[in-house]
Amino acid sequence: MADKLGLPLLLPNPPPSKSIFQDPQPPFTVPSNQPLAPFLNDLFHHQNFPSNSTQSTHFPQSTNFPSPIPRTARRRIGKHSDFNKGKPWNPHRLSPQEHYVEGSELDIESLGFDILGIIKGLGYYKKGDLALNVFEWVRNRPNSGVLLNGSVIAVIISMLGKEGKISVASNLLHNLHKDGFCIDVYAYTSLITAFARNGRYRDAVMAYKKMEEEGCQPTLITYNVILNVYGKMGMPWSRISSVFESMKNSGVVPDAYTYNTLITCCRRGSLHEEARQIFEEMKLGGFLPDKVTYNALLDVYGRSRRPKEAMEVLREMEVHGFSPSIVTYNSLVSAYARDGLMEEAMELKSQMTEKVISPDVFTYTTLFSGYEKAGKDESAMRIFEEMTSAGCKPNICTFNALIKMYGNRGKFTEMMKVFDDIRTFGCSPDIVTWNTLLAVFGQNGMDSEVTGVFKEMKRAGFVAERDTFNTLIGAYSRCGAFDQAMVIYRRMLDAGVTPDLSTYNAVLAALARGGLWEQSEKVLAEMKDGRCKPNELTYSSLLHAYANGKEIDRIHSLAEEIYSSVIQPHVVLLKTLVLVYSKSDLLVETERAFSELRSRGFSPDITTLNAMLSIYGRKQMVTKAAEIMNFMSDSGFTPSLTTYNSLMYMYSRSGNYEKSEQLLMEIIAKGVRPDVISYNTVIYAYCRNGRMRDASRIFTEMKESGIVPDVITYNTFVARYAADAMFIDAIEVVRYMIKQGCKPNDSTYNSIIDSYCKLNRRDEALAFINNLRKLNPHVSKEEKTRLSARLMKK
Repeated sequence: MADKLGLPLLLPNPPPSKSIFQDPQPPFTVPSNQPLAPFLNDLFHHQNFPSNSTQSTHFPQSTNFPSPIPRTARRRIGKHSDFNKGKPWNPHRLSPQEHYVEGSELDIESLGFDILGIIKGLGYYKKGDLALNVFEWVRNRPNSGVLLNGSVIAVIISMLGKEGKISVASNLLHNLHKDGFCIDVYAYTSLITAFARNGRYRDAVMAYKKMEEEGCQPTLITYNVILNVYGKMGMPWSRISSVFESMKNSGVVPDAYTYNTLITCCRRGSLHEEARQIFEEMKLGGFLPDKVTYNALLDVYGRSRRPKEAMEVLREMEVHGFSPSIVTYNSLVSAYARDGLMEEAMELKSQMTEKVISPDVFTYTTLFSGYEKAGKDESAMRIFEEMTSAGCKPNICTFNALIKMYGNRGKFTEMMKVFDDIRTFGCSPDIVTWNTLLAVFGQNGMDSEVTGVFKEMKRAGFVAERDTFNTLIGAYSRCGAFDQAMVIYRRMLDAGVTPDLSTYNAVLAALARGGLWEQSEKVLAEMKDGRCKPNELTYSSLLHAYANGKEIDRIHSLAEEIYSSVIQPHVVLLKTLVLVYSKSDLLVETERAFSELRSRGFSPDITTLNAMLSIYGRKQMVTKAAEIMNFMSDSGFTPSLTTYNSLMYMYSRSGNYEKSEQLLMEIIAKGVRPDVISYNTVIYAYCRNGRMRDASRIFTEMKESGIVPDVITYNTFVARYAADAMFIDAIEVVRYMIKQGCKPNDSTYNSIIDSYCKLNRRDEALAFINNLRKLNPHVSKEEKTRLSARLMKK
């Protein structure tokens, strides 16, 4: 399977692509209207260019030629000696000083400085189009190659980049290179910076590689920019550290900005150990950490789910005289909220208020997301109301969090209303908005909606980047479309997107859902070999792979490593152990994992509590299930659809089976959309107790609500009818399900054969097998052989 996946996942280099300078947009054309041309034309007209650029041009000794360097002579404020100042330009009304210029032979170097000064000045006054006109006009003059030096080119490229005219900048540099102009490191650095500033990171990397191919030695600024780009792209730490080592080996000394950038690069992969090493190296290099350094390091610990270490950085920061800012506190709040430690997160918010630091939209949105993830919807909405009451306007991050909350609760009407309201509040959907919609629909197994949203996203002008590909891999695998998930992975590689830790974890999660634990172990081995450092989500997926693959001994082995701290007993892993043991129906082990979670000071979230409720429900431990529900109520948790499904399951197997339909009606009244599991559970409750009319009624309501019955739905009816010797009805159900496009499985036919045998009607069972092709023309010979063998054993 690993070979099938094309592992190793990481590409050593990006795939070949078009020239960095080529762009699908049309090349820039210079407008005919060039207001500065007469002045420049006059300069060129009176300029006698030497045939050899190395010659110097001589000026009359009496000429006081104005230097391009700022003058030192002082002038009284408000006075000006030129009586023509402010009048339209006319060559017959030159001031005496300008007549010297007209009659002088300007040297090329001086003229080059003037051109640079004009372009810089126009850029300063936001006259970018005019500056580009000047540049193109000079470019079309004789000897422009010596006038447009590297500094001029770098300035115009940088100017275009700041204005967001990346296509113009890219095409310009391409054409200059093609026309033989000297493109130096400063021009390349300006283009790399322009690409990076506008989020075109892959283009920035290609420009950097082109620069190296041309033999240009990167400067300190070049290295700093490309390191920042690698960090934004989520490049593996080995690639980032390789650039850093090349920088030092080439004699370029890192500065404080370099170290701050490297620490920031550690955020995406949760590389807290590497960040600390860079921090220490920075101090050994003689650089004093500043507020940016401490905030970056603190954020790395926060993203690594290490709030204690983050608090230590805060204390060290204050000891060295740096007061925490809103950025500092937001990182700390995020660190605690990520782990569901909402009491600590709210305490930090109180500290902010005491220090006269007002919470901003990021503070509120982080707290909102923390409560939503914990399953405490009421607390989340209180935070949202507090934010709006404080006059803090929600941003796109807030709307994305609302979309996620409603989507996770199956409230798709409310979710889409939030999506529609985004523009009403002056925001625009971003790539995270679309990724959130993809994840929500994938989580709910709605593969057609996933495909539809992805098409809409592309139609809206968004290009899939790594996070989108990772989301799609997870979404399709949750829908059971593992092959489609791998197609997305291939597309990701073909698009030149380098996989990162999130990609590895997305693929591992997809493998886990299929119980492919052997392939999961191979992926983990590659990560450990240095391609990507595993984190708690990596081991969480491995545990799920073992559980779905029925490898209970391997779960036990990994669990002991976590309990004994061989593997960091992260809250995510302890919660995962509760989930996998509950899923494996191991009560003692589930309760131990839950106890370990609580004893280590971690709070359970809604998912963990649902796992406990599920196993208690399956074991018909009604009292224990009630304790969990009381705990959820007392702690402010909002029951989810999974909560209700677990309760319905428990009641459907009990004497109080009608309670399952009451719960179904309750969730519908609350605006939560039931899923196929909800309806199947209630149908089973009535079928199990022989109330087929009620079961049929629920089946009709299920279809009317838009839920498509699955093979389990139909098998429930088939099994009940067959058990009651109502074989005609059972076979009619099979015929109906085939007509509806639902393929029967082994259990469908087994229940009919077994019921015939139980009633000692073997001849009819054999006749059923022989006539099976009439019922299902697509039944295989292997299936008929299997059923015949089953009949022989009865």
